[in-house]
Amino acid sequence: MTSEPSRRVLDPDRDGAAFKALTHPLRIQLLGLLRQHGPATASELAARTGESSASTSYHLRVLAKYAFVAEADHRDSRERRWKPVHSITSWSNEAMHRAPGGRAALSALRRRQLEHLERSLARHEADLESGRLDSAWQEPAGMGDALPRLTPESLTELWEAIAAKTSELAVRDEGDPRAEQVVLFTAGLPLAPEPVAVDDRSASSGESGESGTSGPSAADGPDGPGVAPGPGVGPGPGLEGDAS
Repeated sequence: MTSEPSRRVLDPDRDGAAFKALTHPLRIQLLGLLRQHGPATASELAARTGESSASTSYHLRVLAKYAFVAEADHRDSRERRWKPVHSITSWSNEAMHRAPGGRAALSALRRRQLEHLERSLARHEADLESGRLDSAWQEPAGMGDALPRLTPESLTELWEAIAAKTSELAVRDEGDPRAEQVVLFTAGLPLAPEPVAVDDRSASSGESGESGTSGPSAADGPDGPGVAPGPGVGPGPGLEGDAS
């Protein structure tokens, strides 16, 4: 990961077609592979993804049409190599919610990121198991699901602090031979309070009864207790919905 990655900020009003092109799962994967491993041919990417070279070639041309990738230097005249134009693609979440079709595109992009998380976790575990990754990474690697109560301003500040610290550490470790590529996933997803459940029997008989909350308690969060077994530690697709 570079210390100051190049960034392309998409405008949903002007770049609607680009957003739509980016939501295709294979295109996201191809763009992530180019960002992670550097320039490659359609055939090389086909071998990595299990797709045909005709398919990867087509989707690379679509990515090039919307300026996500471009032709790289060729090692010989018979090959066509591709490279990413930017390290990170970002956008304004607020603008996405206002734009026609923006919410659907945003949801699709986030689900592509979840798929990337699953692939990254599987690879991380396989790399540790096979010894390709030093055992020193066992302790610091992990995922967390903390549940702080924050204001919108504090969540924005948190995003900025994470970005600043990540850049600082990347600069510090740039020349360290022990440094490895780390896939960094962060999420800040505010949740509304659970709706109050009314006892049907009390409501029908006119009794006041006691109301409660449906689902887990606030302390448990949406899917279980909020635990943080370690710092969740990306290139990959390099997609960011700006908090600002």
